[in-house]
Amino acid sequence: MGVEIPEFSPLEEDLEVDVVIVGGGITGLTSAYVLVNEGLKVAVLEADQILNGTTGHTTAKVTAQHGLIYDEFITNFGRSTARLYYEANTDALKFIQKTVEEHQIECDFKGQDAVIYSTTDEYAQKLEKEAKAYNKIGIDGELVDQIPFKMDIKNALVMKNQAQFHPVKYLAHLVNLIKEKGGYIFEHTVAVNVEPGEKPTVLTREGKRVTGGFVLACSHFPFYEGTGFYSARLKATRSYIVAAKTKDNYPGGMYISADQPTHSLRSATSNGEEYVLIGGGNHQTGERNDTLEDYSALNIFGEQIFEVEKIHSRWSAQDLQTLDKIPYIGELTTGEPNILVATGFRKWGMTNSTVAALLFRDIILKRNNPYRDLYSPARFYAHPSLKNFFVNNAKVVKHLVQGKMEIPQKNVDEIPVGEGAVISINGHRKGAYKDEEGKVYIVDTTCTHVGCEVHWNNGEKSWDCPCHGSRFSYTGEVLEGPAEKPLQQYDFTMLDNLTSEDSGY
Repeated sequence: MGVEIPEFSPLEEDLEVDVVIVGGGITGLTSAYVLVNEGLKVAVLEADQILNGTTGHTTAKVTAQHGLIYDEFITNFGRSTARLYYEANTDALKFIQKTVEEHQIECDFKGQDAVIYSTTDEYAQKLEKEAKAYNKIGIDGELVDQIPFKMDIKNALVMKNQAQFHPVKYLAHLVNLIKEKGGYIFEHTVAVNVEPGEKPTVLTREGKRVTGGFVLACSHFPFYEGTGFYSARLKATRSYIVAAKTKDNYPGGMYISADQPTHSLRSATSNGEEYVLIGGGNHQTGERNDTLEDYSALNIFGEQIFEVEKIHSRWSAQDLQTLDKIPYIGELTTGEPNILVATGFRKWGMTNSTVAALLFRDIILKRNNPYRDLYSPARFYAHPSLKNFFVNNAKVVKHLVQGKMEIPQKNVDEIPVGEGAVISINGHRKGAYKDEEGKVYIVDTTCTHVGCEVHWNNGEKSWDCPCHGSRFSYTGEVLEGPAEKPLQQYDFTMLDNLTSEDSGY
């Protein structure tokens, strides 16, 4: 990647600050940056290494064009709410641009048009409705009938004056500014719970405590839910990206299809070479075993559009979606006003994370912010949220029941080298992975969050939970929350987690 990222030691002693931030991605680090600029004493706790999660693996669009949403928002919530969402994300784009210019950050920031295109009559009509929504709320955009690729489209909707950048280069610079202002950053420090109160305290797995006037949960999935029931209000999805070296130069712009399956296109530069980033393959986490097919589908799509010389790299990302598609940013619950949360960015984390940082700052400093009610986690729109609430949780019950009823058919000897599978050992459901040397790693397949059964993901070599999106390595270590504990070797039950004192769930 070619970016020098500072390394930080784990927290080794108890600490008291003004604000405790859990999560070292773009939300947490941007929050730390704006708060130290206000003279506040801040500590960032990162379970692994900063900039190593979703922020470090992203297509890095900086745009208020978040799919086909504005017509939907007008229909469900009204014109003023749709306009507020657009303004919030446009303000975030301007903040990023201003920060880049003020500090002369070399992060490949470049103005680009954002484009949604359709290849079917059905989605062409939806784009026409979306264009009318743009007009209603004053978005600078237009419908066009061509894009500069070898594909037949019906129409395309352009949102002008958007941007792209390299988020790790941007944030690495902010990290240095946070250090200069006296901010603390601790890596390999796992936050597991919060003691609420006038000055809430974050408890770490290693037994250390960090107390502050405010706690910000910026950990992708909230590391602490309190009574907010975020597990029931968020859906985890995975998507895939390949970086392709193409014979012809990329024509510019950032493109995403309205049709399913979704495909996205934009460019990126690495070590002086231009690559085309081809994205897509969206599905709910844990509901596909053969994720290698998703990468293969992207390769095929790329070959149809470009003359691909080689695939340089590939990766995946996990995203969370709220019930109504608007992120949850603000007080964790009405009874815990000094514990704040930001989650559910639905793939559009570059702007929404910046919205979160600016909103956190204003809440902490008791300033007015026009977007506070829009993003409030306490909101509950009867339509469509109520329907989605029951659908999502019916799926959880289904997975809980089906997973427990499944009878594994394979045994260890049948597992190919480099693969994993669910097997039966003495009548108990277990997960097994066989490495390249033939060594076998056994884990219990019960997710340590609420007890659903994990599935093997062959593309990522991981165990993924279909209920709330927790992911584990083949050795059982946590890769993605909300689970906080690794998969066990013994027979794990949901009660083990609910009765644990060092859990935020």
